[in-house]
Amino acid sequence: MGTNVSSGTAKAVVIKTADSTYFGKVAKTLTNAKPKTAFQKGIENISRLLIRFMIVLIPIVFILNAWKHEPITAFTFAVAIAICITPLLLPVILSSSLSKGAVRMSKKKTIVKKLDSIQNFGAMNILCTDKTGTLTEDKIVLEKYLDINGEEDLRILKHAFLNAYFQTGLKGNMDEAVINRGLENGMKDFKKIYKKVDEIPFDFSRRRLSVILDDGQKKQMITKGAVEEILEICTLVDYKGKVSRITKDIKNNIKAISKKMNEEGLRVVAVCQKNDILNIKQFDVNAEKNMVLMGFIGFLDPPKETAKESIEKLNKAGIRVIVLTGDNSEVTRCICNKVGINSKQIVTGEQIDKLTDIALRKHLRNTNIFTKLSPIQKGRIVRVLREAGNTVGYMGDGINDSPSLSGSDVGVSVDTAVDIAKESADIILLEKDLNVLLDRSYRR
Repeated sequence: MGTNVSSGTAKAVVIKTADSTYFGKVAKTLTNAKPKTAFQKGIENISRLLIRFMIVLIPIVFILNAWKHEPITAFTFAVAIAICITPLLLPVILSSSLSKGAVRMSKKKTIVKKLDSIQNFGAMNILCTDKTGTLTEDKIVLEKYLDINGEEDLRILKHAFLNAYFQTGLKGNMDEAVINRGLENGMKDFKKIYKKVDEIPFDFSRRRLSVILDDGQKKQMITKGAVEEILEICTLVDYKGKVSRITKDIKNNIKAISKKMNEEGLRVVAVCQKNDILNIKQFDVNAEKNMVLMGFIGFLDPPKETAKESIEKLNKAGIRVIVLTGDNSEVTRCICNKVGINSKQIVTGEQIDKLTDIALRKHLRNTNIFTKLSPIQKGRIVRVLREAGNTVGYMGDGINDSPSLSGSDVGVSVDTAVDIAKESADIILLEKDLNVLLDRSYRR
C-alpha cells in the first residue's frame, strides 16, 4: 500500500511491511497526540490558579462566616463562592472569541480547522516552509540546453525532446517543459520521423530513463538523468559532432558546469546517447553503458515576485523564516539569496543525522536553510525548535510535510495540498503565498 506502478515491469521482493516501512513510520507520527501548544498550557495554568484560589478561600470564608451564622449557612455560602470562582464558563468564552476570529479569517479565504490555532498563529515567531511553490512559482521552465563546454546547442534540446516525448511514464513538469521548448523550436516533425522501439523506465536508484528510437536509417538509445548517474555510464563525449574519450579533466569540467548551473538556481539533467545497439536484442539496464555524453538541460523554477517583500515584512513583524527542503544546497542557496534569506550557512540532512538534539539546537540559532531533508528530519527540526521555547508554524502541502504539520504549534496548508496534509493542518489557505500569511497575521 502506498506504492504505485507508473510504467514498465519488474519483480519485487518485500523486505518490510506495515510500521516497519518508511511510509509506515511517517504515518505513525500522525497517530501520536499533537503536543500541547503554549496557548493551551496558558489556559491550563489560569485554570489551576483559579482552583488554588478556590481551595484557599473556601476554608477562610467558612471560618469567618461560622462565627456569625449557622455552620450549614456558612458552608453553603463558601460553596457558592467556590462555584463563582471555578472557571466553568472559560471554555465557552474562549470558543466564542476565537470563533469570531475564525469567521473574520474565513472572509479572507482562510479556513480555520482548530480554533486554538488562531492564538498560536498570532504568537508565531518562527515559520518553517518548503521552497517549491512557496518561495518559487512552482512552474518549471527549460532555460538552457548546453553542450559539454557550456555552449548552447540545439542538438541537446533535440535529444532531450525525443526522450521526453516518447517515454511512456508519467510526464512530469520537466518533461512538459522540454516538450514545449522543443515544439517552439520546430521539432514537431520528429514525432512522425521517429518510432519507439523500446524503453528502460525511470527508477530512483538509477535516476535515469532511456528510450530506444528508430528513424528508418539507424537505431539509437537516448538517456537522460541526474548528472552523477549519467557520468557513470558514459565513456565518450560529443562536442559539435566530434566524439572523443572522456578524461578526468573533462569530467571535472562537466561537474564544474553542473555546479555553476545549480548555483544559478537551475536544476540540471544530463543527456547522453548510444548508436551502437544493433546487436542488442533485449534492452535493460545492462545496455546503459559505454554511452556518449551530449550535454545538459537546465530548468528554472523562478522565485515569486512577492516572496522577498513578504519575507522582509515577516522579519519586521518578528517572524523568522526557516527553509526546510529536500532539494540540493546550490539551487536552494540561489533562490534564498534572491528572496533575502541568509544563506551563509546551510545544513544538510546527512549532517543532521550525525547531530544530537543539543547540537542541532545550536545550529538552529544561526541557520535558516536546511536541505536534502527527509520527512522525519523536517519533523525533528520542528520539535527541537518548539522545545527551545519557540512558537513554530509550518507551511507545507505534501505527504512528506505531514509529520511537521502535525508536530508544529500551527500547521498551515493550502486547498490544493494532498489529503493527508490538509488533515494534519490547523489552518488551510486558499492561496499559496507568504503574503496571505502576512495579511492574516496583521488582520488578526
